[in-house]
Amino acid sequence: MNNPFSKEYAEDKTDLNLIESALKGDKDALEELITRHQDWIYNIALHMVFYSDEAKDITQEVLIKIITNLSSFKGKSQFRTWVYRIVVNHVLNMKKSKGEKMHSTNFKQYGETIDKTPDIELQVNKDDDFDMNLVVEEVKFSCIFGMLMCLDREQRIIFILGALFGIPDYAGSEIMQITKSNFRKKLSRARYDLFNFMNNKCGLINKSNPCHCTNKTRALINSGYINPKKLLFNTNYIYRIKQVAGRKVEIFTDYFERKGSELLLDLPFQKSPDFVEYIRKLINNDEFKEIFNFN
Repeated sequence: MNNPFSKEYAEDKTDLNLIESALKGDKDALEELITRHQDWIYNIALHMVFYSDEAKDITQEVLIKIITNLSSFKGKSQFRTWVYRIVVNHVLNMKKSKGEKMHSTNFKQYGETIDKTPDIELQVNKDDDFDMNLVVEEVKFSCIFGMLMCLDREQRIIFILGALFGIPDYAGSEIMQITKSNFRKKLSRARYDLFNFMNNKCGLINKSNPCHCTNKTRALINSGYINPKKLLFNTNYIYRIKQVAGRKVEIFTDYFERKGSELLLDLPFQKSPDFVEYIRKLINNDEFKEIFNFN
């Protein structure tokens, strides 16, 4: 899968060729351009807002912005810089999402919420008509996404770009419109805040820590927070982040940072809804026909 944050992408001219063809009226080129980026935009949005329905709406809104402004791209910067700056500006300025309203807090409060969730020894009941292993993994993914909600928006997007998708500081600084040094500092701070919390709370990092996914699963099912019949994260994916991003766990001197990084890179990389059919309907609009010289 094409990783727009990789070194190989930076040397690839495919997007530029597709843009040139699309602006000359080639609908297939425009569709291919969207296909190359929709999964990445969707996964950035999903990690920003928690819920897939909102991530879908954000992706659709961003794609419209990209398409309607494509003719303004003059090649003065890399296309990925131009595209993902649109993504970043959108998610930093969007209204408060449902996921942020439900989960957005600070790490202290999030830890207190975890502590209040009862520990129940996990046993599979005869009435459970679902795979409990998948549900336990869903609890793990949901908890990590909840931790991301504890970062403020700027920290969160920098963490997603830098720590998850491995964007280099020079590209991250261009997208965020800050210096390379500032990008590294903000990423380092976000890493510290999140890994410090995991070090003190997560049983997957340290077995002596208070929170263990298996012990929280039944309580979260009973409360309705986890729906075994409608998983949010442990579904609809083929790859893990470490596979699509080509990421290896960095060499951390701190054991807990290494374990935390392993957990994060093992998160699913979701397949986005296919927006090509939506785009096909959209470009039949007279405004779009004029932009792209479509017949």
